[in-house]
Amino acid sequence: MPTLHFNEHASPAMAELDDGTKVYRTCSAGIGCHNLGCGLKVFVKDGKLVKVEGDEENPISKGRLCVRCLTAKEYYYHKDRILHPMKRAREDRGKDAWERISWDEALDTIIDRYRETVDAYGIGAVSVWCGTGREASQIHFQMANDVFGTVNAVHPNSGWSCIVPRMAAMLWTMGSSYIEADNSIGFPDRYDDPRWVCPNYMLVWGRDPLRSNPDGLFGHSIVEMMKLGMKLIVADPRVNWLATRAEVHLQLRPGTDGALALGLLNVVIEEDLYDHGFVDAWCYGFEQLAERVKEYPVDKVAAITEVDAEDIRAAARCIAQSPSTLSMGLAVDQNPNTLQIGHALLSLFAITGSMDVPGGCFMGIPPIFAGMAENAPTEEGEGEPEGLALYGNIGVEPLGHDRYPAMSAIVNTTHPDATLDVLETNVPYKIRFAYVFGHNAISCMVPQPKRWLEAMRKIDFVAVADLFMTPTIMGVADIVLPAATFFEKEGYVSNNNASQPGQMGAIIPVLEPRGECRADLEIMLELHRRLYPNSAKPGWASPADFIDSQLGKMRDVDASYEDLCEHVIGQYEIEYKKYEKGLLRADGTPGFNTPTGRIELYSTVLQNLGDDPLPYYIEPKFSAVSRPDLAAEYPLTVTTGGRRFTSFHSENRQIETLREIHPWPTVQIHPDTAADYGISEGSWVYVENHLGKVKMRAHLTPIVKGGVVNCDHGWWLPEADPENLYDVFQVNVNQLIPHEENGPLGFGTHYKSMPCKIYRADES
Repeated sequence: MPTLHFNEHASPAMAELDDGTKVYRTCSAGIGCHNLGCGLKVFVKDGKLVKVEGDEENPISKGRLCVRCLTAKEYYYHKDRILHPMKRAREDRGKDAWERISWDEALDTIIDRYRETVDAYGIGAVSVWCGTGREASQIHFQMANDVFGTVNAVHPNSGWSCIVPRMAAMLWTMGSSYIEADNSIGFPDRYDDPRWVCPNYMLVWGRDPLRSNPDGLFGHSIVEMMKLGMKLIVADPRVNWLATRAEVHLQLRPGTDGALALGLLNVVIEEDLYDHGFVDAWCYGFEQLAERVKEYPVDKVAAITEVDAEDIRAAARCIAQSPSTLSMGLAVDQNPNTLQIGHALLSLFAITGSMDVPGGCFMGIPPIFAGMAENAPTEEGEGEPEGLALYGNIGVEPLGHDRYPAMSAIVNTTHPDATLDVLETNVPYKIRFAYVFGHNAISCMVPQPKRWLEAMRKIDFVAVADLFMTPTIMGVADIVLPAATFFEKEGYVSNNNASQPGQMGAIIPVLEPRGECRADLEIMLELHRRLYPNSAKPGWASPADFIDSQLGKMRDVDASYEDLCEHVIGQYEIEYKKYEKGLLRADGTPGFNTPTGRIELYSTVLQNLGDDPLPYYIEPKFSAVSRPDLAAEYPLTVTTGGRRFTSFHSENRQIETLREIHPWPTVQIHPDTAADYGISEGSWVYVENHLGKVKMRAHLTPIVKGGVVNCDHGWWLPEADPENLYDVFQVNVNQLIPHEENGPLGFGTHYKSMPCKIYRADES
């Protein structure tokens, strides 16, 4: 098993310059990112933040930083940061009528309202909400289960359209907790390590890694591997920077990913480009898969996807050259066809012999080996988290799992769409208490945000912890707690929550908290102490103790938080071909962590969950093919979710330098499409469909496929009237996305393939 190791020759975590400036080495865990852990050097003089630079000793980021980290001083000192706990009356929700209070009053109020709720209505009336990014999401389940004793952990992203569908496909077909492109992240010498092999090709699917640095994959590592000879195949309706350097760019019709993936499989199998030895030894159901892909001949797929048939053939022939690797992104999740897309793409790299080999697709160790399931209840009820045991929630499923039982097999949160249904109908019961942190639902993630706003306002009591006032806080909160930046707290970041070996970094407090700000972890521990004063939970005495307890649950980590802080960065050695060494199965035998012990091209898990065990294509429900009636009025297709360098979802909208770079919510339009509608560069336009409309600035660019418009997501205007919720409903594109239009097992939705029309705002 891989172990954590440190560079004993690295610079100290803190050095002092001749003028008294202290330079701290630490890792980023926010100002808008997804736990990548970029290395920082933070310059502090006389207790004041001077500047932030990249830490060239970080083996992943190597001194590179995005503009969000480079403007961190503006973030830390911003005049609009929430610095003190505040409250307002429930009837004043939506009004800027806040009153400063003490931490004691805030925490006592939360605890009193929680106990009143449980005593009067039961634990089902309690919910805990969390978003993504920063390291707050690492403690979502502990906050819900161990502190508030509820299974109603809420992540309101329709169809759980963020990494979870991909992970479901990985677990249910490959038996791995996470599969990512092999970019040598576990080797201290990175690309110079003789055990690593440069991939021949990387297939980048529905992802813009240079902007998003997604799920632990540092985007610039792709550029580094290109310099070493790796070539690209890119599947995306837009022409991003990587697509301009690709051997083949598959510019598909939005939402048709499943058909394209099956078309690639068709070519590999029909042209006998697959690895017979690996298939015979390690794959289950190849014959059935071969029959299925016969239904997707290349010419048929070309007609569906609007991708040239020869490009599909060329791409498949490139990918078949093992070792090649796959980087599939959020666009796979944001599609009701999500599980089938993931299944098809992973099968493509499995049958070509590129799974868990140097330069191929690296397989994360299954969760049970990562020690992340230690709280799973046994038949005797042992191991149940404290809060759940206290409140009799053993065996209770989160909301919506009766409707979508497959959800229980992958994630212990409420089903997002079912959560809104419960809030609106109070069936099977009314949610009366909500604790929200790391999350701005009304500006981001939720489709039909007006419905969510009104539904959340029905909750009797809502407490929110955040760094800035947001539309969500202004719209629904009764208590606000001031959260700390990563400069002000203890923590750690790990690639993909340590499911894939790589880098682990220390978040080291380098500045005193501004005002009365506290870390989310510190707030959680204090709430627990107050709720259970006679219960000393092991590892919960302090943030450092909690981090130690978490590190101790990870694969053979014998280091403490103190050790991590001393060295700043730890790395795991990469282990290849784990399936040959008995490292993927609980019994220690060779094979994969699936019911058959093989990669399941024919998934017995999906079959048992009531779905087709083979990948298949679903035409987008609202496309012109499916709904010609809608297409008559809304002839264009809107996609959303693409990343910008200046923001992470709804964060960073108030940072002056970042707003100078990208000042307004923007819709990208092909110049020919814009000409058809009389739209010029910089025009304010409306993008509208049968569900709503949004106002944005037009940017004319040939990178967008004709007939497609691409809208920024996560927008609100912090400079606007707070009592108009910062104009969020003028600029939030999620008003055009439907509620509960998920795939067969409850995953994915139509963030990428909705009909629309577009017209100048001055014509309305």
